[in-house]
Amino acid sequence: MMYRTNMSEGRPWGTLASEEHAMAARKIAKEGIVLLKNNNKILPVNIGSLNRILVVGENAVKMMSRDGGSSEAKSKYEVVPLEGIRKYVAGRIEVDYQPGYSSTASKSVNDSLHTEAVKAAKGADIVLYIGGMNKNLHMDCEGVDRESYNLPYEQDALIADLSVVNPSLVAVMVCGNAYAMPWHKKVPAIVQAWYGGTEAGNAIADVLFGEVNPSGKLPFSFPVKIEDNAAHAFNAYPGDGETVEYKEGIFVGYRWFEKEKIKPLFAFGHGLSYTSFDYGKITLDKKTIKSTDNITVTIPITNSGNREGAEVVQLYIMDMESSLPRPLKELKGFKKVNLAPGETVKVNFTIGKEALSFYTPERHEWVVEPGKFQILVGTASDDIRSSATFRVER
Repeated sequence: MMYRTNMSEGRPWGTLASEEHAMAARKIAKEGIVLLKNNNKILPVNIGSLNRILVVGENAVKMMSRDGGSSEAKSKYEVVPLEGIRKYVAGRIEVDYQPGYSSTASKSVNDSLHTEAVKAAKGADIVLYIGGMNKNLHMDCEGVDRESYNLPYEQDALIADLSVVNPSLVAVMVCGNAYAMPWHKKVPAIVQAWYGGTEAGNAIADVLFGEVNPSGKLPFSFPVKIEDNAAHAFNAYPGDGETVEYKEGIFVGYRWFEKEKIKPLFAFGHGLSYTSFDYGKITLDKKTIKSTDNITVTIPITNSGNREGAEVVQLYIMDMESSLPRPLKELKGFKKVNLAPGETVKVNFTIGKEALSFYTPERHEWVVEPGKFQILVGTASDDIRSSATFRVER
């Protein structure tokens, strides 16, 4: 790793904490933000139609690069979300702030903060709730586990109350993992912002106000409740406190949900855009291959909306005649394409032995069995747009 990062002895130092680094961090943060929900196209926020924005939530002003054990980043600076929002709309619209809760205050103080935030929300044109978790003990931190699948600091009740007094509510969640959303049907727009690093606040503002069209996709499923996860279904977690057995075997993550027909809150690969994409019909360069051959998959993708955007095209494979239990489908490739309104591009994937193999415990090797396979291409694991089949011969 020292050689790969050019930090070995005898090599000159590069730049440290430069503007180029900050802009790279901002680009990464923007591309990673996931638009989970956007009913009535409340996002992007139309500044021209508003007079007052209310920002609620401690995570709007909390620095997140600090703490968390090995996830701590010693950044030169960190733009928090409230700063990024105010900077973006400076001189054009009023932005008020209410914490809504405090991670360090007593219950009585938090009750007061809750009441004040709900009261302020009544008079706002739109409420941007910026909450989630942090890297304190028993949250997104190494060495300890979360104590609840629900959000901490009574945030669920706060979000629900805000939605009652102001239907123009956007929930921007800053955290590194899934969580329960008992309020998700009441909130028209939900944004998963993760921990965005040094330029997090600017990246969030760019997405909220439409400077950037979101293109992130979920790298794991969001279950409705903690019991939907395999570890809890098998009563395998937390084990004896030192050892946990993966009793689900190969059915990890979205593979478990699909095997057990459990509908997640948001599926693996999910992520919306401010534009729309149409998927055409899959074409294959051959219908029959040998186990050592490659097969080329082509699918046209069209930006059918009215603004530029990027789409992550996902390719899954189903082994339809396996001798061993297999997942319903497995992700074997993905490509991000950027398209102007009305533009169409043909996306190509090359599938070979590695994508068709599975490990056999009896033979202690990876094999490609002859039989029928299905290729599925879509915008998320639960949103397949086109499919095609081919055969592998001996």
